[in-house]
Amino acid sequence: MIDLHTHTLFSDGELIPSELARRAKDIGYRAIAFTDHADFSNMEFIITGLSKVAEGLEKYFNLYVFYGVELTHVPPALISEATKKSRQLGAQIVVVHGESPVEPVAKGTNREAIKAKCDILAHPGLITEKDAQLAAENDVVLEISARGGHSFTNGHVFRIAKQANAKYMLDTDTHSPGNLITKEFAKVVLKGSSMNDDEVAQAFLNAENMLEKLLKRRYDAKKA
Repeated sequence: MIDLHTHTLFSDGELIPSELARRAKDIGYRAIAFTDHADFSNMEFIITGLSKVAEGLEKYFNLYVFYGVELTHVPPALISEATKKSRQLGAQIVVVHGESPVEPVAKGTNREAIKAKCDILAHPGLITEKDAQLAAENDVVLEISARGGHSFTNGHVFRIAKQANAKYMLDTDTHSPGNLITKEFAKVVLKGSSMNDDEVAQAFLNAENMLEKLLKRRYDAKKA
């Protein structure tokens, strides 16, 4: 299981990073990313704090651990600046909180996140084909969400991603221990999004490719 969208006590998650990583490892995770809710007010606090534990957790739990942010309800016009600032502060991954059907996310958030070349556009709701095409061009992954509410439009997200040849992968958006899932349950969520076996396999392959991208980015940063 590769899960690149989770939350800790650094925002509204229930667990400190150590416990979240340990619980993930215990149910078979290979990689996890801590991506706490952020805007300009707290992104430095989140990135600095998470960076203090990630390397040790990775070493002692034998689990790939990344840290970054989920830019959340940032005004669309500021998403590009926020993405750039997050990376400057050391974020290893930038997720943007997309236009979920269950939250009042500002219109235009999906497009501006994709234009900013975030890594993952989380739960993008009723994303348009035009925006999905831009995601394909900018190598932005569209999230299939295992989280209740955000998952209501998974079928639409997958259908549009497929039409646009955009990448898609599953994340849990974990906030509490019970949100973590096994790879077997991930298959259920993906099939529930109207995927066949080959399309489910592609979702997992896209996650593997994203993991390789993050590992290369981290390696290049250490060399610089």
